[in-house]
Amino acid sequence: MSHINDTPITDELVAEHGLTPDEFQMVCDHMGRIPNYTELGVFSVMWSEHCSYKSSRKWLKKLPVSGPQVIQGPGENAGVIDIGDGDAAVFKMESHNHPSFIEPYQGAATGVGGIMRDVFTMGARPVANLNALRFGAPDHPKTRHLVAGVVSGIGGYGNCMGVPTVGGEINFDPSYNGNNLVNAMCVGVARTDKIFYAAATGIGSPVVYVGSKTGRDGIHGATMASAEFDDASEEKRPTVQVGDPFTEKLLLEACQELMASDAIIGIQDMGAAGLTSSSVEMADKGGVGIVLDLDKVPVRETHMTGYEMLLSESQERMLMVLKPGREPEAKAIFDRWGLDFAVIGELTDTNRMVVHHKGREIADMPLGPLADGAPEYDRPHVPTPKAADFKAAWLDKAPDTLSALKTLMGSSEVASRRWVYEQYDSMVMGDTVAGPGGDAALVRVHGTHKGLAISTDVNPRYCFADPIEGGKQAVAEAYRNICAVGAKPLAITNCLNFGNPERPEIMGQFVGCLEGMGEAGKTLDFPVVSGNVSLYNETNGTGILPTPAIGGVGLIQDLDKAVGNSFTQDGQIIYLLGDTAGHLGSSLYQRDVLDNHEIVAPPRVDLALEEAHGSLVREAIDQGLIAAAHDVSDGGLLVALAEMCLGHGIGAQIDADGDIDDDADATTDNDTGYWFGEDQARYVVSVGADKADAFEALAKHVSLTRLGKTSGHSLTFGASLSISVSELHDIYEGWLPALMSS
Repeated sequence: MSHINDTPITDELVAEHGLTPDEFQMVCDHMGRIPNYTELGVFSVMWSEHCSYKSSRKWLKKLPVSGPQVIQGPGENAGVIDIGDGDAAVFKMESHNHPSFIEPYQGAATGVGGIMRDVFTMGARPVANLNALRFGAPDHPKTRHLVAGVVSGIGGYGNCMGVPTVGGEINFDPSYNGNNLVNAMCVGVARTDKIFYAAATGIGSPVVYVGSKTGRDGIHGATMASAEFDDASEEKRPTVQVGDPFTEKLLLEACQELMASDAIIGIQDMGAAGLTSSSVEMADKGGVGIVLDLDKVPVRETHMTGYEMLLSESQERMLMVLKPGREPEAKAIFDRWGLDFAVIGELTDTNRMVVHHKGREIADMPLGPLADGAPEYDRPHVPTPKAADFKAAWLDKAPDTLSALKTLMGSSEVASRRWVYEQYDSMVMGDTVAGPGGDAALVRVHGTHKGLAISTDVNPRYCFADPIEGGKQAVAEAYRNICAVGAKPLAITNCLNFGNPERPEIMGQFVGCLEGMGEAGKTLDFPVVSGNVSLYNETNGTGILPTPAIGGVGLIQDLDKAVGNSFTQDGQIIYLLGDTAGHLGSSLYQRDVLDNHEIVAPPRVDLALEEAHGSLVREAIDQGLIAAAHDVSDGGLLVALAEMCLGHGIGAQIDADGDIDDDADATTDNDTGYWFGEDQARYVVSVGADKADAFEALAKHVSLTRLGKTSGHSLTFGASLSISVSELHDIYEGWLPALMSS
């Protein structure tokens, strides 16, 4: 019987593996010969966009990645920051977009499983999951199916794992009709002296496979995630992995038990590209070689080829390198947890990856070119043209202010996400202090008074209109959301979702967004410690809006001082912190109230003001002066006020007259801009009447406006405009259930 490696390597076969002719020539040069079929497959996945970041590496290097709080930055399974007292937060965000479009339940579920493995591979116990989801237009025929499947998959996996899902975001836009986004984030906690890394060292050390058996699911998943969709994408369903959260729970506990010993040298999750990427990355980081015997790999299907075993993306698997002689101890642990354990190879001094299967050497490849030898492209990019300003004349036929508020509160962007997050267990583990629905989630560091504040944020409309300002704003909003609960922002992870980088205008979006993110990260001391790049998010040439999702993590030393974003009692004074120019460009008001889809400049981000206002809010919360705080973002001031009324059903009497500040950036002299403009660096806070003087004294160096006070059960504003909180509640809570039941 012929062997798969006897297959002739043709131009067509190379193209099917996602390599260009030039890239294939590079492979041949590194090999000193034409690769065989198995070797071609290995190079294909390792040099895929998903694994190699060949279009983005040049620009990722420009992001700030260090600081005194950073223990481990990009390059490992997850980032690690110091949160004091010998504790570390370990976190990362990653995409599972393409699989979730093809098979929404399993795609989303395995995305959650994969990101949790990235975290516990580092030695951390996962304590919180979040997600950032984007779907197509609400009325698109696939949207409800995708929402239902993705949400069910996230809840099904996370709930079974016993890790709370504490926050996230979900948005709708026609650009995602053919390519939804599923970005999963996980945060874990570890001791700083018990962080585990991937580097494999020690010639002769055993290479050990643990977890589930290998099947044919997910083969070429990394390659699929590195190509755009077309009308035949449904046929790629076999490339979607299938997850088992119950096995993952066992794997977590078994790994934690073994990690309590000193037996592990290096450990790596088998994620994208499976056994191939984990073995290549571990050996390369340790500067060693590796030899694998695939006959020893536990498999659940018959007659699997070595090619299939190397490229399978079956879930719930780990690769580790142990200290020699510790195999029996480790095996006993995994046996006790009912998991597979197999010594499948050892480390060598060759700096090569050699693979044997059924008595035959099926691959012999240099590790350096596999790990770091993929081409680094400086793809042509065209800066996004400067967008026009909002035209005041567009307001001539604008509805009245109250009608506009009702429209926004029941819009796809603002309306309650309760239908989604009630399908998630947000309280399991017992350390969730504030779950979904706030500016940032709060999770107690177990057994302490301190907590982690976590948020996911990005405004794709801003990024499309002005990538630099949009990139800044994504980081700034994460910063604001963490400050709004009283926590100090420490670091971010990101998930950079864009279209086809081979199109100069798309690459221009990417470059611009990273420029803005980098500037914001540096100014706000908010470095990037981990992340993921997801390109080719488009179908039949139609790309998504640029969506560089930000996952922010901060620390509050005393959770008793934390505040929420809902008014807490009558008689509190309401303040607006920050200037209002009435900027309506790229606003929700423009899109959803005016039904105007012109590309218009978004609001500018003043990073110095973001830092100053954020610091003030944190200090005021720490001093016990603020009862509630909420950042002003989508929908502007009036939407922020309405949201603050909803939490406890407490109304507000707003005395401000709607006059905008005298500012050069003002786009309208109409009070519409005051109520609905999306000017940045702003917070609404409520303060007890007995603490108002102290708060005003603390805030004397910043722009502060007394808006009114909490009162009754209605939101009253402007020229005697009023709406009951109960009516607001019905509008706000009704949209998503109506969509999903229609």
